[in-house]
Amino acid sequence: MREVGVPHPRLPLPAPGERDDPQAFLAWLGEAIPMVEHLGIREMRQEGERLVWELALVPNLNDKGTGFGGALTAQTTLLGWCWTTLWLRERGHARDVVVAEARQRFLAPVTGDYRLVCEPEGEQGPGTLAERLASRGRGRIALVQQLWCGDTLCLEAHGDYAVLPIA
Repeated sequence: MREVGVPHPRLPLPAPGERDDPQAFLAWLGEAIPMVEHLGIREMRQEGERLVWELALVPNLNDKGTGFGGALTAQTTLLGWCWTTLWLRERGHARDVVVAEARQRFLAPVTGDYRLVCEPEGEQGPGTLAERLASRGRGRIALVQQLWCGDTLCLEAHGDYAVLPIA
């Protein structure tokens, strides 16, 4: 049981140049953030610069029988946090990440199981973040998350994620 005000232990970093095992990372995430086990995440995978979640709709239903906007918003924010955290971990950094700004645009109702895709908003984002971390010890990256129900884009979110300086 998590305690208020007590940080969860960090997951050990992967070997240099390697990526985290997605299932091990998801298991740790579920311990670190208790609500994760209720989000319906069935799979997490990395596809180049993209991080993809496959999700079940049932745990995220609203009173109308479609996707609950609050749950979907939480998922987009968390997916961006995961993208940033995994990017850092792949480069050997165990750093704190926070969402600095987030906005969503709902385009169509979510009526079935869906996938969320997260990637940098611009090609320069990862390079700029790496440069800022090296020169200032902190940085930010803009990410975009898209929720797809089949071939229908239902939600697009944008978030800025801040990598905090080492305390």
